[in-house]
Amino acid sequence: GLFVWHLKNTGIRQIPCQFVHLCRVANDRLITFQYFNFLKRMYVTQYNKDLSQRAKPKSDSVASPFRELQQLDQEKKVIHKIRPISPVHQPLSETSSRNELREIKSAAETEDSGPPVRAESKEDRQWKEMKLRLDDLPGILARLSKIKLTALVVSTASAGFAMAPVPFDLMCFLLASLGTGLASCAANSINQFFEVPFDSNMNRTKNRPLVRGQISPLLAVCFAASCGVPGIALLTLGVNPLTGALGAFNIFLYTCCYTPMKRMSIANTWVGAVVGAIPPVMGWTAATGSLDAGALLLGGILYSWQFPHFNALSWGLREDYSRGGYCMMSVTHPGLCRRVALRHCLALIGLSTVAPVLDITTWTFPIISLPINLYISYLGFQFYRDADRSSSRKLFFCSLWHLPMLLLVMFTCKKSLLEKEDKGDLLGGNHGRAMEITLP
Repeated sequence: GLFVWHLKNTGIRQIPCQFVHLCRVANDRLITFQYFNFLKRMYVTQYNKDLSQRAKPKSDSVASPFRELQQLDQEKKVIHKIRPISPVHQPLSETSSRNELREIKSAAETEDSGPPVRAESKEDRQWKEMKLRLDDLPGILARLSKIKLTALVVSTASAGFAMAPVPFDLMCFLLASLGTGLASCAANSINQFFEVPFDSNMNRTKNRPLVRGQISPLLAVCFAASCGVPGIALLTLGVNPLTGALGAFNIFLYTCCYTPMKRMSIANTWVGAVVGAIPPVMGWTAATGSLDAGALLLGGILYSWQFPHFNALSWGLREDYSRGGYCMMSVTHPGLCRRVALRHCLALIGLSTVAPVLDITTWTFPIISLPINLYISYLGFQFYRDADRSSSRKLFFCSLWHLPMLLLVMFTCKKSLLEKEDKGDLLGGNHGRAMEITLP
């Protein structure tokens, strides 16, 4: 009985110790199991390197930055499939690992060779080289030469030719118009060639042919030379040397003076106004062969008209000009921009009044042209007072029809050649009578 009682007491005392020992053993076994899994993974990665992910080597060929971006996008979309690792007790043969590697490589090649539809759509949005087609060449060259501005230059030169007090010569008129148009195309093309980096920053000019790469700079320069040289030759040899010299001087003034001054000083507006005033003078000299008061008057009208026209246009493009780095009155001196526009609107009234004084038109011209001159002066005053986009837009659109209307009225009120001849005969007769009276 004592022995049984001793065994019971010792068993009850050892129960807590045995429970703790069991917990420790369980923990040791758990740690051993985790460590075993770690050793198993190390073993697999050491002896089966073909199953681990590898970085795709970069190609040695030199490609453009845009091609590299496309390749990076495609490489990001390639996902190599890694199959689950087989247990340790299943041996991995070398043939099976090689087959798996071949399958991975073939899948990667097929994905590289045939990109998905989404990748193609993204490639379409990327910058790429544009190929020139012969069908698009006339339109590109027309935009390169600013065909609308060239048409305005030719029309003002034609007005100067028509206002000259000489008989109309059709062949001389055609040669003068063609030469003036070619000279304008050359000047505009050279201007766009110089301003490519600045035009790319402006919304108004970012779609020009040279900015978009639709035409190469070499081709643009060749086109300018093929227009400028024949144009000046036609004006010099076909019309007269004075008109040819004016055409060459205008190209130089527009490309070498006005174009660089646009980023240096607001005086570029005055220089550009001189460039626009020369074409009607060229028309007058083409008809008469000399610089007369009538040529200077026509040049003065075009000179003053350009300030309300361009200042109103530049007022709505202030953000573009500042983004492109151009120094314009509307950006740096907005008050001066509005004052100059109003002054030259009023100057048009004075210049129209001078025309009959210089014996170019009849006295009906200042009276008939007064309403349209007063209207553009009123819009110029509104632009000066309000200084908003609405008033500048009204002034700009008014200037578009004001100039052709003014030149048309001036042509209809032109003094005929017979009246001038009769006036000259009368003056000659009176002078003869006076000589007869003074003689003994």
